[in-house]
Amino acid sequence: MKIMTCPLNGPRNIQEFQCGGPVKAMPGAQDSDTAWADYVFLDENPRGFVREWWCHLPSSYWFIAERDTATDAILKTYPASELFAPEKTVGGSQ
Repeated sequence: MKIMTCPLNGPRNIQEFQCGGPVKAMPGAQDSDTAWADYVFLDENPRGFVREWWCHLPSSYWFIAERDTATDAILKTYPASELFAPEKTVGGSQ
């Protein structure tokens, strides 16, 4: 049985998860329809390190997993807030 560690629920059977695809930058409103179509429908499918969205289905909790596609090893899982945290300023004030 393969185990994935959910940042919220801990180690769980991999069958409780669904991959949501790669973490990638979303096109802006001013971008062309072609850029949006590429974003929605095209994935690079690289060999090696990837960063992907995953969902723990029983809890509907979305998080990020880093995975090696060559070995299918899950390298790290963490909440999306770790990747998309607001920038901090020097001195602790904004």
